[in-house]
Amino acid sequence: MGVAEVAAAAGLQWRRLSPVAGAEIEGLDLRRPIGPALEQAILDAFLEHHVLVFRGQTLTPEQQAAFTLNFGPLEEHVIRLANGEKAPLVQPVTNLDAEGRPTRTPHTHGNYYWHTDKSYHRVPSLATLLHAVEVPAAGGDTQFANMALAYRALPEERKRALAGLRVVHSWEANRRNTGNRPATAEEIRERPPVTHPLVRTHPDSGDKVLYLGYHVSHVEGMPEAEGRALLFGLLEEATRPKFVYTHRWRQGDLAMWDNRCLLHRAVANYAMDKERRVLMRTVVRGSVPY
Repeated sequence: MGVAEVAAAAGLQWRRLSPVAGAEIEGLDLRRPIGPALEQAILDAFLEHHVLVFRGQTLTPEQQAAFTLNFGPLEEHVIRLANGEKAPLVQPVTNLDAEGRPTRTPHTHGNYYWHTDKSYHRVPSLATLLHAVEVPAAGGDTQFANMALAYRALPEERKRALAGLRVVHSWEANRRNTGNRPATAEEIRERPPVTHPLVRTHPDSGDKVLYLGYHVSHVEGMPEAEGRALLFGLLEEATRPKFVYTHRWRQGDLAMWDNRCLLHRAVANYAMDKERRVLMRTVVRGSVPY
């Protein structure tokens, strides 16, 4: 059975959210095992829509981790909490300060810049799952940019010029590019720079996609300033509105997206110093880009 048939058999409602990316599903309780048929339907929809939104979920961190494990092993996070401890596997993503109060200057703010999760790993992420525990009355959105569409829109001559280029990604570059605190010596040892192709092949769809974002440092074998100008100019092109889906969170949403073909960022379009934004994050390990 296809996605629609499996959804109908389970009494679920499935709806496309945007032609760029995104589909929502209602009527599914992710606290319970989903079974092999529905798991395959979710994977098929994930490949087609790139972002899946499961509405109305009330999950403990343990339940979110259990659902995430349907799709692969969980990844650890290099990021530290405000108290200096490593983030847990089910990581809080918030706008709160160390005392739990909303602030415009949270401990880390790299999520407000375009990126694909953990591209500074030798084996980057396949999927990220984010569960909305508390969201503002309006705003606090997350945007997704479709890098397959952006690559497809490039002129053939431009595609040929980008073919074969390799890009250095690092946690240290992320800290520098986003104006966060500098990476510590321990973090640099833990996540040394890696190189990935600028144009990667999606391992399931075969699509060519741009692989860039604010984790990049420079283009291998190119003068640094020239390489950075290329990368950030291309990033600006690839995140134009026609390539972007903006997700407006509802409390209880669990969003699951494909890091292999999307960039994403949070949007600070709410009163960050007055309203709480608390989401729980899990990440599925992927494969080496090629």
